[in-house]
Amino acid sequence: MYVCSCFGITEQQVKQHADSGACTPRQIASACKAGTDCGSCVRRIQAILGRGNCPRRELADRGEPVLAELEDAA
Repeated sequence: MYVCSCFGITEQQVKQHADSGACTPRQIASACKAGTDCGSCVRRIQAILGRGNCPRRELADRGEPVLAELEDAA
């Protein structure tokens, strides 16, 4: 099922990006442009991300550095 009609992004593609570490709609947008045109799919993307388990989000919630922060420090 299509999530983003503007760029032809499916729910499965969003889930694949989430499995690869994208935890926010902004990170999904960076990965595939979904949500960057008309914006009508952002709530759907948020719902999909809300169903998954994102280790990076859990680390951030606990105040631990996430991978990007570790890479910046190096």
